[in-house]
Amino acid sequence: MSRASITGGLFSWFLMGLVLFSGCLILRIPAFNAWFLSGQIILMFLAVFFCRRFSAFQLSVIRTLTGLLFVFSGFVKGVDPVGTQLRIEDYFTAFGTEWATPLALTLSVMLNAVEFILGMLLLFHIRFRLTIWLVLLMMAFFTATTINDALYNPVPDCGCFGDFIIMTNWQTLYKNLVIDSFVIILFLARNRMQPWFAGTTEAFLATLSAACFFFLEIHSIRHLPPLDFRDWKVGKRMVLEERLPMNFYLTFRNRVTGEEREYQSPDYPYSDSAWMQQWEFVSQRVEDPNPRTHELVIEGLEGYDLTANYIENPGLQFICVAYDLGKANLKRMADLRELARQSDEQGISFIFLTSSLPETAETFRHTHHLDAEFYYADDTVLKAMIRSNPGLILMKDAVVLGKWHFNDLPSFAEIMAKFGSP
Repeated sequence: MSRASITGGLFSWFLMGLVLFSGCLILRIPAFNAWFLSGQIILMFLAVFFCRRFSAFQLSVIRTLTGLLFVFSGFVKGVDPVGTQLRIEDYFTAFGTEWATPLALTLSVMLNAVEFILGMLLLFHIRFRLTIWLVLLMMAFFTATTINDALYNPVPDCGCFGDFIIMTNWQTLYKNLVIDSFVIILFLARNRMQPWFAGTTEAFLATLSAACFFFLEIHSIRHLPPLDFRDWKVGKRMVLEERLPMNFYLTFRNRVTGEEREYQSPDYPYSDSAWMQQWEFVSQRVEDPNPRTHELVIEGLEGYDLTANYIENPGLQFICVAYDLGKANLKRMADLRELARQSDEQGISFIFLTSSLPETAETFRHTHHLDAEFYYADDTVLKAMIRSNPGLILMKDAVVLGKWHFNDLPSFAEIMAKFGSP
């Protein structure tokens, strides 16, 4: 082997290493960074100029890594296509195309499937020339989209890895540029890649991949995601077991000068009578040093925060989530009504959570003869709690014990047999 070949091979490995290293740095760079962005663009140009130096083995490594990334990205969204649907709806709202909202779920299913299937085709070297053309076009579209996202921030998170990894829009752009470098190398070397299988085998593998993935997505829509990457997953405790004490800050105003001072309670001279005569209480603020474990705020008609009353209920607590009562599936409403009735008889709390208007909730409650209280929360939070409208959550002492899609509602007796008495 000539010295030039050895040098070229080492440079190719070095270039691959730089691309992978830049990918590893992405999660540490959440915002715009001119140096990092410039480095990513330089790597793309190097990929163009030196693509011929990559050996067949090196191209196989790049193809495998790129295929695995596409499979992973498609899979983590495919197990929760409703989550991708909600992000597509956010894009429709941001760009003023709400008329397309009914298409969001179909688009979610198709986009997730295309990404996953392209990844499988890359992994198994199936119809490589056609596949790499499709991958190149897909990456061109998504890179252009994420440039717009990074510059104008129409949505806070594009959901490129579902809820498994949350990335900023700049991180998503950096990620796409990393992938682009590898895709460029594969595209320019496409004529050097030889097929592995015969045409019938390729067709069988492609069809099998598509069929299995569509089955996964349809199952996730009709039931619940088999893998839950969100905050309200079964088994998670929704409050901290050991909380730091709340910090109280009191503001006082000098009666003569009007000067205001803030003190952290009880570190102010409350025992000094002369001081107390000169200063009057103005306001109080409370600072919670504990990190938030969820974003849910449960409110009643009066606007009071009732979250702790129900989330931290030491007994069994049913929460029926119906973020939009106007769109709620009604086919299991009789079962929900029976669950609410039997829960009430056994002294178990059963509430409904919705983001619909109070008058809508009241009409819904009377129409379906539901003997349960309705409370209100943000629709985005409710959609994140459970991918079902309505959906049922069972909690006890701030721990999520179970979650059910409306297609899978168990009977009261089945729930009690599994989770015991209140």
